[in-house]
Amino acid sequence: MKTVEIREAFLDYFEQHEHQRVASSSLVPGDDPTLLFTNAGMVQFKDTFLGNDPRSYVRATSSQRCVRAGGKHNDLENVGYTARHHTFFEMLGNFSFGDYFKKDAIKFAWNFLTGTLGLPPERLWVTCHVSDDEAEELWVNEIGFPRERITRLDEDNFWQMGDTGPCGPCTEIFYDHGPDVPGGPPGSPEEDMDRYIEIWNLVFMQFNRDSSGKMHPLPAPSVDTGMGLERIAAVMQQVHSNYEIDLFQALIKSAASILDVDELEHNSLRVIADHIRSCAFLIADGVLPGNEGRGYVLRRIIRRAVRHGNKLGATQPFFFQLTATLAKEMGGAYPELVKLQPQIEKALLTEEEQFAKTLDNGMQILEEALAGLQGDEIPGDVVFKLYDTFGFPVDLTNDIARERELRLDIAGYDAAMAQQRTRSQEGGSFKLDYNDVLKLEGSTEFTGYDSLRGEGTVTALLKDGEEVDFLGTDESGIVVLSSTPFYGESGGQVGDTGYITAEGLKLEVTNTTKASDQHLHHVNTLTGTIRQGDIVHSVVDDSLRQRTRLNHSATHLLHSALRSVLGDHVQQKGSLVDSERLRFDFSHFEGVTGEELKRIESIVNDQVRANTEVSTRVMSMDEAIEAGATALFGEKYGDEVRVLSMGEAGFSVELCGGTHVARTGDIGLMRITSESGVAAGVRRIEGVTGAGALGQIDLTERYLAAVCDVVKGTSVNVADKVAGLRQENRELEKEVARLKQKLATGAGTDLTAAAVEVAGIKVLAVNVEAADAKSLRDVLDQVKNKLGSGVILLSAVTDDKVALTAGVTKDLTDKIKAGDLMREFATRLGGKGGGRPDMAQGGGSDVAALTEVLKSVPDWVRSQVS
Repeated sequence: MKTVEIREAFLDYFEQHEHQRVASSSLVPGDDPTLLFTNAGMVQFKDTFLGNDPRSYVRATSSQRCVRAGGKHNDLENVGYTARHHTFFEMLGNFSFGDYFKKDAIKFAWNFLTGTLGLPPERLWVTCHVSDDEAEELWVNEIGFPRERITRLDEDNFWQMGDTGPCGPCTEIFYDHGPDVPGGPPGSPEEDMDRYIEIWNLVFMQFNRDSSGKMHPLPAPSVDTGMGLERIAAVMQQVHSNYEIDLFQALIKSAASILDVDELEHNSLRVIADHIRSCAFLIADGVLPGNEGRGYVLRRIIRRAVRHGNKLGATQPFFFQLTATLAKEMGGAYPELVKLQPQIEKALLTEEEQFAKTLDNGMQILEEALAGLQGDEIPGDVVFKLYDTFGFPVDLTNDIARERELRLDIAGYDAAMAQQRTRSQEGGSFKLDYNDVLKLEGSTEFTGYDSLRGEGTVTALLKDGEEVDFLGTDESGIVVLSSTPFYGESGGQVGDTGYITAEGLKLEVTNTTKASDQHLHHVNTLTGTIRQGDIVHSVVDDSLRQRTRLNHSATHLLHSALRSVLGDHVQQKGSLVDSERLRFDFSHFEGVTGEELKRIESIVNDQVRANTEVSTRVMSMDEAIEAGATALFGEKYGDEVRVLSMGEAGFSVELCGGTHVARTGDIGLMRITSESGVAAGVRRIEGVTGAGALGQIDLTERYLAAVCDVVKGTSVNVADKVAGLRQENRELEKEVARLKQKLATGAGTDLTAAAVEVAGIKVLAVNVEAADAKSLRDVLDQVKNKLGSGVILLSAVTDDKVALTAGVTKDLTDKIKAGDLMREFATRLGGKGGGRPDMAQGGGSDVAALTEVLKSVPDWVRSQVS
């Protein structure tokens, strides 16, 4: 069976057994700060296991794309050297949310493997947790599995996704590749995970582990299973290594063809074939190469692949070309690979070209270090320099070391990193404990779509993070209501403000946030006392909500306009919408031109003037996808979603729970105020709407009038007037520079008279009047020629700054270096500098110290010579 056939057979089997087929979620976990990447099939169901995300179904099946290349689950360094380690893999899984448990999970697995796939039962082996007698008895009594082929293990048979979260004992199914492969069964002294291969893990979710390590029983025992598609494909295709299956062979052959390599068994081809999958899928999910977090992990993977291509003789960018083969092989199951192929290729090519600029230099530094290496350990400072200066991730250097049977001085590297850490450690910003999120019973009904006033019961009060019975006058805290018109901050839209009142009671709501299904009203109690159980009235600040609503609605139109002008690769990377402005971050590889910005703004305002009705519908996620809805970055969606439609002919259809205008014309006008870059491959647009847009126009007109007044022009000819002044200014600057050079050069003819002799060396250290940094270089050449032999330090003062130029004639550079001279005296002047042995430049800011510094140069030269 081909890989694509196995995937479909698995999903179809469980669909026939009443499991809901669920699409793979993104590699970037939605709203889960505990994970760097989606690393298992159950990640998208994590809240469901915890009881915080109820689904309309109790059984599910999926083929989930996963990445393990950062944080706790990191297989990167093993990829290419083993038969089964990957940075990217697909996890086939079936899940039960409080429905069936161990008995049915075991039966489903056995029947699929031996029935649907037809695996010989005698080739299978089973493990159970040491505490799980129930699982072993089910295997023996329900399946008829031989007890002698069941091994009881401890840590290997207890599964957890991370340090915290859902966990439980598991039973694993192994496949025996046969006696021709060395190795023993699991748990035996001969075990080496090569002959007996784990193909399926059935996890019995029973607990939730908190940050202290304590395990709490889950609301309902559940099942989470995972079977690596690549591993079961190797079994079905009767090959030993995952790299021999049809999917990998297609990628390996494509890479070999591009690189003109004949040996298909080369480990570097395996690395490249593996890495194109993780890189392409990460980019498709909105991750771009960068210097921290997920972006840095992606950069590491790309650069590792490029270095292996370089080993095989690549002299030009090649890695990006594999995207086409990958899209052909996996585009049927993941159409986004086909749709985003041009953008994936461009991102990879850009990173390849950038790395190519430093690869040769980095390798030269490494080769020089290895040439003088004493022992078998590469020094930590060399490893750090390769990382910090040339962008060599440590695992890439380790790859090279492994090839030459060397090891790294990791302790030395860590020490160097501690002294100068500019990049985030892997997953360093993903430490928040999932269980630290506020837990409250029930949920808040949101009524703010239809009204800005409401009535509700106080269900909880909090002060300083602790639940309290009341809040008195002048106290601050959080109020939770059974029903509220206040929008809780989410989806980039800020929370509402306003007031909560009752007889003798008035609270100012300064912000509204969300925790799970609760709206948290952050309040200051102005008068009275509020208690749990009170019935109160809520009033949202109408003016702030209205202005926020305009900006939020315009953001949706802006998103669609960006995709229309720049391309479908544009994805939202973040947003902030409040009453004053809108801010929208999106993926794009270059700055947006002025002409493009005008087209984008014009498209948005065309939709505004069309004044079409804005509609919202609540539907299932599948229905929303069929309707063409776009999900927004960083949002987590349940089974039912709110679909927002704006503009003519479905111009914008997106999933959004925010508040919006009734008709596009309510926005009035949208103006783009700025466009900038915020990260590698991420751009930001800011804008204003309604009265804010009119105010922006008024401000622009006032600025224009002020400029017209200064240049004595009108709005019609002001551009020509400014251009003329600019050209005139440039000509004057050139004339000033010529005069300075002339004055400095003239002064240079008399400077040598100030030279003194120190230990037989002529030393000249003077300030050159009417000079600048550029003209100092000309004076230095003139003085060198006239002195014939000597050490020179020249200075010039401009705008309270000191420019320095140092020179040493070539006959003296073996004794004194101009770079050393510059570093010494620039430092004394509060600055810095450096250069070659014969010429150096720098500067400082301590003008008052200049005279004494110049006087001290001869003594310094004397100390150097002696």
